[in-house]
Amino acid sequence: MDIHVSDTFKKMAKKAIFAIILFILTYLVLGLFATALTIGCIAGGIAIIFMIPSILGILLGLGIAGVGLFIFIFLFKFIFKSNKADRSHLVEIHKRDEPKLFRFIEEIVQEAGTDFPKKVYLSADVNACVFYDSSFWSMFLPVRKNLQIGIGLVNASTEEEIKGILAHEFGHFSQKSMKVGSYVYYVNQIIYNMLFDNDSYQKMIRGWSSISGLFSFFMMIGIKIIQGIQFILGKNYEFINIRYLALSREMEFHADEVAANIAGSLPLKESLLRSDFADHAFNAVLSFYNGKIEENVRSQNVYKEHRFVLQFLARENQFTLVNQLPQLTLSEINRYNKSKLNIKNQWASHPSVEDRVHALDKLNITKSCYSDKPAILLFSNPEKIERRLTNKLFSSVTYQEQPTELASDNFEREYTEVFNTNRFPKIYNGYYDSKNPLDFDIENVASYSDGSRYTLEKLFHADRIEQVYELIGLESDKQVLSDIAEKNIQLQSFDYDGKKYTAPEAKALIPKLELQLLNITSLIRENDIHIFSFFYYHAQRNNNGLKLTEKYKTFFAFEQEYMSKTELSGKLVEATRFISVETPFEQIEKNFKTLYKLESELKYELRKLLRTELLEKDIKPTTRERIETYLSNDLVYFRNEQYSNDNLQIFFEAFHDYNYLVPRLYFLVKQDLVKFQAEQLK
Repeated sequence: MDIHVSDTFKKMAKKAIFAIILFILTYLVLGLFATALTIGCIAGGIAIIFMIPSILGILLGLGIAGVGLFIFIFLFKFIFKSNKADRSHLVEIHKRDEPKLFRFIEEIVQEAGTDFPKKVYLSADVNACVFYDSSFWSMFLPVRKNLQIGIGLVNASTEEEIKGILAHEFGHFSQKSMKVGSYVYYVNQIIYNMLFDNDSYQKMIRGWSSISGLFSFFMMIGIKIIQGIQFILGKNYEFINIRYLALSREMEFHADEVAANIAGSLPLKESLLRSDFADHAFNAVLSFYNGKIEENVRSQNVYKEHRFVLQFLARENQFTLVNQLPQLTLSEINRYNKSKLNIKNQWASHPSVEDRVHALDKLNITKSCYSDKPAILLFSNPEKIERRLTNKLFSSVTYQEQPTELASDNFEREYTEVFNTNRFPKIYNGYYDSKNPLDFDIENVASYSDGSRYTLEKLFHADRIEQVYELIGLESDKQVLSDIAEKNIQLQSFDYDGKKYTAPEAKALIPKLELQLLNITSLIRENDIHIFSFFYYHAQRNNNGLKLTEKYKTFFAFEQEYMSKTELSGKLVEATRFISVETPFEQIEKNFKTLYKLESELKYELRKLLRTELLEKDIKPTTRERIETYLSNDLVYFRNEQYSNDNLQIFFEAFHDYNYLVPRLYFLVKQDLVKFQAEQLK
């Protein structure tokens, strides 16, 4: 396979190499400084010990010597650091158990011109990757990679698509030109270690400082020097990281080209377009079972259920099914994305799916041999593998008692019921899926409107849905432009509506968007008024006109309340942040006094939620009991210089319930309104 790297790749590689050279020079200067300082501090410390032969002299000498040693350790500790990947969620498989899969991988490896993985692992998720344990010495010594295959991904792919996906992963290491990316990655890891991975180092400093007040004094000086070094390295890290990420994006295109040469452009393209949807379907299954934890119910085979949800949601979204797998297009993926803002994300490690698909289309490599068999058939016993990974997935969940397994037929029935319970009537054509009714003068409209003039088809026409997502796109674009104007997003230029702008021009563009927002909001509000008039006309014929207006008023009132309820949640998050970090005892006492004031508001809101009729079905008996236990006790969270972990757990569980019930109630109030509207047409 003869694949030439692009000019863009070469350009990014040169920039990355320059960044590495700059780091090496910077590090050499810092290393020489640290070495000289260490030698000077040790020599000075020894001299003081001889000059002042006493306990004080020894402490002074050791304190000064310690400063140099700790700075030296800080700069060179990365040499002894090893980054080991977490394998606790993985299942290793062997050739003797899965001969067909291993032959399949061997063929891909040979075509890619790289080495067979050191080990092959299975994970539960919708993903595939190559990983390895790395250290400083990995820059100089060859490291064999491990392959991780997500059964969730296999479950949503054909054999040819999995071939393309694995070829992409091996493609990162099959070309010599890819090695520069590994070097930049290692340099990034070195700087990251010195900047952020300092828990054990800080513990060592605290231990040394606690021996003597003099040691503590000298370490304060040492820490200031280390902070100066970190500032310099931080600038290096930002400089290198931007170039590494730019190179990484080009490496993705290169790996895609390797994959296309092995499996063809189409299989990889189809897999890329389906990937997020498959992940969404898998998470929908997990979310379903998350709601079953209190009932002590788990899945029998999560992948069988994943296939069902994947096909179910595909039909709901009117996606084409080929070989029982949804076939998505770029236009379908971007159906609701009406943003006109185009920003090159310099902090992204991967190109967008859209860019990758366009690149694959441009390559347009076809293969005569194409297998559209389900990829799960690569395993000797698919059912056994699926059950094994299901068990692994649910082994990390804590149940109150031995969980029962939900049969697949029952899952399909219950999932469909839950889905239908949490949707809006189909007559709205998705109009309310991402928007709420905009407020207006209900009494005035009810008095003077004539709803007989409107039709369901026009009120919820595709053009009206388009306006909703255009509004969402404008709001998003305005927020991003504000971030650019305020320099929260660092960039030189951007494109808006096909025109190029410099970053300083973002501020002048915002008023234009605000005017567009006013216009489109006015159009949507006008349509919402017409919708109310239409349903009010039909409600009056059913003697439900007053009831409909009351439901609108209830929704608008709750919308205002919702803001204050979410503000309380934000305040509680801030007020409890200190619990997760090291805080002096005196400050802990003060912080809890602030928390107790907010807690009275939380308890008031929770009592209201427990009495809310709409939430009766959503508040399970165990949830109600948990909240009532919290409400009936004045809990103390800190006593005798110790946290009361049991009481804190009760508090955080109640707070978690609050954060679930408030948005849930918001949805139910809205659903109650729009369902009642729809019923007026029956």
